[in-house]
This record gives sequence, structure tokens and C-alpha cells, in this order.
Amino acid sequence: MNMVDGFIAQTIQLSLAPVFVLVAIGAIMNILSTRLGRVVDRSRALVERHGATEGAEHDNIVREMRTIDARIQLIGDALLRLVTASLMIGVTVVLLFLEEFAHIGLNPVAAGTFILAIALLMWALVLFLRETRLATGALRIPASLLEYDRQL
Repeated sequence: MNMVDGFIAQTIQLSLAPVFVLVAIGAIMNILSTRLGRVVDRSRALVERHGATEGAEHDNIVREMRTIDARIQLIGDALLRLVTASLMIGVTVVLLFLEEFAHIGLNPVAAGTFILAIALLMWALVLFLRETRLATGALRIPASLLEYDRQL
């Protein structure tokens, strides 16, 4: 193995960690996309019912639509951060290879792009947490329907 092959192998090894992060980001994006699809389907059903309701039922639909709108926004924001993080991971890998072959001192920049990618990933996860908390809060079953006063 010559010197160039050794550099290539070493650079590939260095780029594996960012690539594994990229795989994890893809899995999270898949989860968020599925959740977004379900929320959009529910919003469409509520929009159809909106005009045909009034009173308390209408108020409940409007409340649910507001919650769904907030969830859509959170999921969209999280997906934006994940896509941006993925792009930063790609830039990190490119910088690692450029550093290895051009010897122009890009390691600090590569470290910066990787740190930015991880920060974006963490931000997206916080948004995902907020969305799931919002969803579970909206789906609480009223205690009166659970009939806790009865022994079953």
C-alpha cells in the first residue's frame, strides 16, 4: 500500500463517524415524515368538518386544528434542522478529504461543521420532543370518561 492509499484509508476511517450520524439523522427524518403525514391527514379531516359544526363541537375542532398547526410547524422546523445538519455532515466529509489531499489546514473548519451539525441535530431533537409533548397533551383522555370512581 502506497502513501496515498494509506491517506485515503485513514480519511475514510475519519469520515465514518460523521456518516453514522447521517444514518441516524435519516432515521429521525423518517419518523418525523411519518408523523407529519398523519398530522396532515388529520388536519384535512378536521377542515372538512369545520364548516359543518357549531357550538362546543366547533370549538373543539378549532382547538384541535390549532394544536395540529403547531405540530406541523414544529415538525417542519425539525426537518429543516435535520436537512441542514445532513448538509453540514456532507461538508465535513468533503473537508476531511480536501484536507488530506490538498494539505490546506481545513481540520478546524471540518471540526466546526461537525459541531454545527451536531448542534442542529440536538435542536431538531428538542423540537421533536416539543412536538411529541404537544401531541400527547392534546390526546389526553378526560378523567370523566375513564370512570375512576368505578371498580372494574
